[in-house]
Amino acid sequence: MNRVINFSAGPATLPLPVLEYAHDEFLDHEGTGMSLIEHSHRGPAYAKVHAEAKALFRELLNIPDTHEVLFMQGGATAQFALAPMNLRGPGQSADYIMTGAWSDKALAEAKITGDAREAGTGKVDGNYTRVPTQAELDLDPNAAFVHYTTNNTIMGTEFHHYIDAGDVPVVADMSSDILSRPIDVSRFGLIYAGAQKNLGPSGITVLVIRKDLAERSPDSIPKIFRYSTILNGDSLQNTIPTFPVYMVRNVLRWIQDLGGAEAMEARNREKAGMIYGMIDDNSDFFRCPVERESRSLMNPVFRLPTEQLEKDFIAEAAHAGMVGIKGHRSVGGIRTSIYNSMEPSDVSRFVEFAKSFARGNA
Repeated sequence: MNRVINFSAGPATLPLPVLEYAHDEFLDHEGTGMSLIEHSHRGPAYAKVHAEAKALFRELLNIPDTHEVLFMQGGATAQFALAPMNLRGPGQSADYIMTGAWSDKALAEAKITGDAREAGTGKVDGNYTRVPTQAELDLDPNAAFVHYTTNNTIMGTEFHHYIDAGDVPVVADMSSDILSRPIDVSRFGLIYAGAQKNLGPSGITVLVIRKDLAERSPDSIPKIFRYSTILNGDSLQNTIPTFPVYMVRNVLRWIQDLGGAEAMEARNREKAGMIYGMIDDNSDFFRCPVERESRSLMNPVFRLPTEQLEKDFIAEAAHAGMVGIKGHRSVGGIRTSIYNSMEPSDVSRFVEFAKSFARGNA
């Protein structure tokens, strides 16, 4: 087997032990004589997986009884539309903190069905190179909620502080940094995350929602789009993507075995430290466009002196077995997505390659 080091932003690399476990029991799930992917979503085999995935998530994030774990489809993009549809009452507006492409899309979706406004931005000279501080926000105390993207995969920025909105519920898109570190779930009304970066494969979205907010869902939207429907149906109101949930369960087991969210934070800081150290120590060749205080632990981005050198860097990295480092088409450059599953040893190998490339092309 010749596996590459996969720095893709999502779907992203998964832990090798998780893939091997799924491989070993793919044809026969726990002695049932068939694959989990063949089991009914209402049968006992899947019910066990479903319950364990939720329980592990509760344990690893220390989720209080006020909140519930839900599974939905449609990725984070669906939540751009569903959050305002469910949480914004008649005549209410919602606040959005703008930090990149995903917050731009979220605000645009919210405006389709009601009032929403920009309440702060990380844009500097036309580019998103930082996240705003609390003091820079213009929050409406009467807003239905305030929304922000905790980590910005394209821009390489991340919030390293909580947003304080007083009594206004905070909604967070944590698709790319969920479970990368411990968080205080009680500070959020709703957290949502597409699984395909830090939790598992594509096809399922995990929500952590305050139960009283879930019950706000108005009768004016279809039942299948109501958070109350998903809550009351235990995410089984229709046929759930069972295999992605099974894979999320397996990834959560792996995180638990390594020591939980605290261990993930130490692991992620080590990896990010290696890459940012390489950039800063070779600042005559590499340049990070993100302000230091806003640098992402999940998606470090950087530039080389010329676009041609960046193309050569990407090509030579691929030849060396390291793929997925090309920056998003909207910003260019290099992006290294180093989610929970990325091994520190693989990051170390990439850093040595980058240093060697710099020495050979300075």
